[in-house]
Amino acid sequence: MYDVFFDNPILILLILLPILPNLWAIMHIFKNDFDTPQEKMIWLALAVFIPVMGGLVYLFMGRRRVVTNAKH
Repeated sequence: MYDVFFDNPILILLILLPILPNLWAIMHIFKNDFDTPQEKMIWLALAVFIPVMGGLVYLFMGRRRVVTNAKH
């Protein structure tokens, strides 16, 4: 029964490809700082609870919200 899934690399790719933006968004959210902790939690909740769209929205809009610390 599971042989069809594991023997077909295109099927595996079609299933795993939508997950990648979410995984990237979650890792990026944890590694970076935002203006407030609430903003960080909102982005994290969006990426976790709205699987494909949450990661894509963060990819296009949330990355700009990250606080950059300029090192002198």
